[in-house]
Amino acid sequence: MSTTSMTTEFVKGIWKENPVMASLLGLCPTLAVTNAAMNGLAMGLATTFVLLSSSLMISALRNFIPHQVRIAGYIVIIATFVTVADRFLAAYLPAISASLGPYIPLIVVNCLILGRQEAFSSRNGIGRSLLDSLGMGIGFILVLVVLGIIREILGSGSIFGFAVMGDSFTPWMVMILPPGAFLTLGILIALANWYNDASSRSKKKEAVS
Repeated sequence: MSTTSMTTEFVKGIWKENPVMASLLGLCPTLAVTNAAMNGLAMGLATTFVLLSSSLMISALRNFIPHQVRIAGYIVIIATFVTVADRFLAAYLPAISASLGPYIPLIVVNCLILGRQEAFSSRNGIGRSLLDSLGMGIGFILVLVVLGIIREILGSGSIFGFAVMGDSFTPWMVMILPPGAFLTLGILIALANWYNDASSRSKKKEAVS
């Protein structure tokens, strides 16, 4: 695998094929847990751990899993790593585990996880699958953290639990509620699309000139 293709496999998930901003995958945890930056970071890391671990195993076993039962096989592998992540958080980070509630176990049915196994890991080698899942995971983490920071600042006046807005700030309660999640994510997606369109037009103009 050339250096160029390796870089492409890794970088695509961070921006061009970002699972949330471009593909709109994993929206349930994205909207549900990002009322605080720490929750977004914890969910992103847990999801990335499951994505990375399951991708490596499925890629390694892709020639041994019968095609007829591949989805069931993928779910068993994914569920195994979700259990590891869930028990780790419950044992070592109980406050975060309680805050995330049922959304850690629900990683099993996250479209991002199963989608990458079916579309990529089951069809590519370990090296490419590692880069793909790592890039997708980092892209997912970035979106959750940015979304969590914006909502926490406006909804609580803090970042990662540290007050930053002062006593005179009046929190926007809507930002820590579901409507705030939809509104913030919608604005972020709109800004990303605007940037992509502007960049595309700029490149076309440069090519013509």
